[in-house]
Amino acid sequence: MGKFLILHPIMATSKEIVVSGIRSTGYLHLGNYFGAIRNYIRMQETFNCYFFVADWHSLTTHPDPKDLRANVFRVLAENIASGLDPEKVALYVQSDVPEIAELYLLLNMMAYKGELERVPTFKDKVRLQPDNVNAGLLTYPVLMSADILIHRAVKVPVGKDQEQHLEMARNYAQRFNERYGELFPEPVAFNFGDDLVKIPSLDGSGKMSKSENQMATLYLADTDDLIRKKLSKAKTDSGPAEPGAPMSEAVTNLFLLMEQVSTPDVIKHFRDTYDNQTIRYGDMKKQLGDDMVNFIAPIREKALALQNDPAYLNRIMKEGAEKARESAAQTLQQARKLIGIHYY
Repeated sequence: MGKFLILHPIMATSKEIVVSGIRSTGYLHLGNYFGAIRNYIRMQETFNCYFFVADWHSLTTHPDPKDLRANVFRVLAENIASGLDPEKVALYVQSDVPEIAELYLLLNMMAYKGELERVPTFKDKVRLQPDNVNAGLLTYPVLMSADILIHRAVKVPVGKDQEQHLEMARNYAQRFNERYGELFPEPVAFNFGDDLVKIPSLDGSGKMSKSENQMATLYLADTDDLIRKKLSKAKTDSGPAEPGAPMSEAVTNLFLLMEQVSTPDVIKHFRDTYDNQTIRYGDMKKQLGDDMVNFIAPIREKALALQNDPAYLNRIMKEGAEKARESAAQTLQQARKLIGIHYY
């Protein structure tokens, strides 16, 4: 599941609620940080934030139980190490909020096989794991809709690959409201800020990914040596053909990375050397490697320390689940009443 954010007003506070989920598979990388986590850090100062690890979603690929536990703890630790403050946000695990599962069940009664089979991400998964086409894979968008609708969200920032899932969430909200009575607003796409950055892959093949070429992705858990090694192999070109020549995509990508972690004077130096045709990409990569190490190392070290303190992470998860269940229970209680599931 890609990352998604949800905002909606609640009566108990003047702040809006923000919810974001991330699958508990793979390692968080630089793209996750600049594409989402950095905005979470901003949001925690303004909104009531609920961030969860989507462990149920990861079960569609049948992870090993020992890996699942370790992955959940690592995702929590890396988010905290990146700047999320557990005192300001609720951090919880999806499976700790059973109300989501019940709403998922109810929404499945309004989800149709034909529409689910047409979802592009389902077709992709069938192609990638033809021997594991389980029902959870087919109904993945329904569970995502439950994640959204359980808090009666109205705004959901999503990536391109999740837009159809959001459309389906609107459909389920409409169907429920028409069949049983008004309960769910129809969530719409939302972009929190103007500084969302798509971090490019080091091999020039698109954006960084958890599951694609690992040597082309900078993970928040990478060692200093590995960071430098990856950047030393980053794709470049033969250099500018004339002063002020347009940059190739590969070189533009290097400068984009530098803009995230280097000082303005460093960036200006290499831009000037590019413009006057004296740039040495080896020197640029070495500088970028040093700056990237200075950025990632503190996150990595703090995340490792947190993973070695499971009692602390357990406390954070339990406190977050209590907050999330309070909101989810209110929605589910009203849904059950409207459907007629209240007998005493």
